[in-house]
Amino acid sequence: MSRPVFVSDAEHTAGVAVGDVVILDGPEGRHAATVRRIGLGEQVDLVDGAGVRLTGEVVAAGKADLDIRVDAVSREAPLEPRFVLVQALAKGDRDDQAIEAATELGVDVVVPWQAQRSIVQWRAERGAKARQRWVDTVRAAGKQSRRSRFPEVWDLVDLRGVVALTHGASAAYVLHEEATEPLAAQAVPAQGDVLLVVGPEGGITPAELEALAAASAKVVRLGSTVLRSSSAGPAALAVLSAASRWR
Repeated sequence: MSRPVFVSDAEHTAGVAVGDVVILDGPEGRHAATVRRIGLGEQVDLVDGAGVRLTGEVVAAGKADLDIRVDAVSREAPLEPRFVLVQALAKGDRDDQAIEAATELGVDVVVPWQAQRSIVQWRAERGAKARQRWVDTVRAAGKQSRRSRFPEVWDLVDLRGVVALTHGASAAYVLHEEATEPLAAQAVPAQGDVLLVVGPEGGITPAELEALAAASAKVVRLGSTVLRSSSAGPAALAVLSAASRWR
């Protein structure tokens, strides 16, 4: 069985070497000690979400914390190319579902997009809370999928922001059900950002498609069926990973 994974802040993992003893406390420590009932002698992984993984043995267990002797330290460098999912805001938590699955499938950056047909609006305090929910979602999904490096969650963008990201990417693909070119036929660049743009439940407007195509984004399809906003991005990431990272 795989070792359980817990998240420790980067300030607690910085400079840690083999043989050191680190303390897992706070919410993660309480969860490990009281919910998971991790005990003496068990092996666990601590990750900081920024690429550091500590593997060690529990040498002391309290009611709300664990002392872990570090047996191995690894540092995962950012992957190339970098997969960036521009996910339009969608109703019914479908955007949350999308970024959760995308995290499990290896996305590196998620960008919330206020598309023209997005029913959900991120404004002021509500927008800040919604973005924090995305941060919490990718953190939980990163932990569940045993990642040591969690996706970045960028600030909300409008169409102008998506166009700017497209200009700076090595490749940009807009998923659309009426496209004729399949995503599976596209070559994946070896470096830089690979952008995937997913619209809301009402679809991407003709004006948005025109603006993105003018910025050199390719309009592509996944298959013969129409996917929801919650599943299109993760499916596209699987296609790209199969052509690159999963080989």
